[in-house]
Amino acid sequence: MPPPTPAPPVEAAPPVEAAPGAGGASTGGAAALVPGPSGRFLARAAFLTALLTAAGAVLGLLRDQTIAHFYGAGPDTDAFLVAWTVPEVSATLLIEDAMALILVPAFSLALARRAVRPVPEPDPVRQLTRSTLPRLFLALSAAAALLALAAPWAVAVLAPGLPETRLAVDCTRLTATSVFTYGLAGYFSAALRAHGNFVAPAAIYVASNVGIIGTMLVVRDRGGVEVAAAGVGVGGVLMVLIQLPSLWRRLREHRTGPSATPEPGPAVSRTATVAPVALGLLAPVIAFALSRQSQVLIERFLAAPLPAGAISHLNYAQKVAQIPMTLSLMLCTVTFPVVARAMAAGETDRARRRVERDLALAAMIVLVGAATIIACAPQFIEILFQRGEFTAADTAATAAVMRVYALGLLGHTLVGALVRCYFSAARPLWFPALAMVLGLVLTTVAGALLVRVWGVLGIAAANALGITTTAALILHGLSRHSMALDARFMLGGLAKLTAAAAASTGAGWLVGTLVDPPVAGAVCACEVIAAVFLVIARALRAPEIDTVLRPVSRKLTHVR
Repeated sequence: MPPPTPAPPVEAAPPVEAAPGAGGASTGGAAALVPGPSGRFLARAAFLTALLTAAGAVLGLLRDQTIAHFYGAGPDTDAFLVAWTVPEVSATLLIEDAMALILVPAFSLALARRAVRPVPEPDPVRQLTRSTLPRLFLALSAAAALLALAAPWAVAVLAPGLPETRLAVDCTRLTATSVFTYGLAGYFSAALRAHGNFVAPAAIYVASNVGIIGTMLVVRDRGGVEVAAAGVGVGGVLMVLIQLPSLWRRLREHRTGPSATPEPGPAVSRTATVAPVALGLLAPVIAFALSRQSQVLIERFLAAPLPAGAISHLNYAQKVAQIPMTLSLMLCTVTFPVVARAMAAGETDRARRRVERDLALAAMIVLVGAATIIACAPQFIEILFQRGEFTAADTAATAAVMRVYALGLLGHTLVGALVRCYFSAARPLWFPALAMVLGLVLTTVAGALLVRVWGVLGIAAANALGITTTAALILHGLSRHSMALDARFMLGGLAKLTAAAAASTGAGWLVGTLVDPPVAGAVCACEVIAAVFLVIARALRAPEIDTVLRPVSRKLTHVR
């Protein structure tokens, strides 16, 4: 299952943040002269980012519902989802991870040089933009054109044996434009966040989904699933346009430095040497992101020869199943800077306690979510997708896949949470990428074997097995490579939470079966699952359960 689209991190990004490899802290006199953002500003930025990210996620679900309604879950949708691999990978590399991790430090250093006296000429920010944006423009244009030309070979590699190969090629050529537009959107996002502008970058997925949905609604009667692929291109253009005015205003600024006249520190004076150093140090991060994203490629590769609709069932199942994982990882995203600061200060005990608490709370959230998904999968899929061309048979097949996917949700959450410990160090480590590759190998081998026996369910089972193995490796390696967690305590706590989740799953499944219609059954089952989980977890003294129950008990006491 591919990782969920995360909320763009709200970087504090003080303009004089040292580049990776520069010691992990800002240096030089300029650092003290450029004030960081206030707590109120960061809180407001975090709230707006979360709000826009949630809006983007809701529109993403509406996008999938529209595709299911118009095109069902057959060979045409499978062809589109093969082409959808292009924007998925483009978003990971060009927006969410690599582009931001490379360019945010570069723009921060350019802003720091702009702030010192005497003010350097030419303006470092404009100079950086002039030296990188035209080259990126040409590289992205060439990559998009090359992918469009090579679409038949790309489809053959991604999905050999796909029935609608021609349609998949046509859709891939249409989605190839996302390589260009997503690259520009990622560049603009990184530059704006370095300048302290968070709203426009957070709105890009809203713009993208509006473009896709709007195109399908307007042009649906004039074509098939290719309309959705064309909507990807429209959405990419909107991602660029929604950020362009803000970036233009920022680039036209040329603020003079403060009254003091310090000498530029090493972090500022070595701006020209940041890029190669950063690229070398960011290689582990990029390798991890690519290997994690490769899960979806493996799944679609294995599902391509199966009967029509298999890829669609996988896609719809994972889109719903990943919701509790997204909720659990939002907690770790918020506390990541706390862990990073503690690690940088050498306070490993404080970082360890924070990570252990975060893992327990994240595991609690995702296990309750997994219990809900396993118990209520048919009801959720029927409520969300069963209309138009999406039939009851599609609902049954998708629900079965989603239940198997749910077995790997804890592993996905642990990987997403634990990897922050490795990447919070001064030098990102290679171990998470290696563990992810080993998990991918296991996913591939197990999937190739299980798909012959269980079909599409075997692919979902292989995904759960591979990511759980990766999580175990990353947890085991943490004590050697980053911080010494209390492994026995963590495993004991996870076992207690898993036992509570298993019991609540059975109770919720029974209630969901007895109560009809689907909406009422799902609501009653969710209430029972939450109640049973909390009672059993409290009885087992699971970690952090008191943290969850304390606010409830206070409210009850206040009412009395």
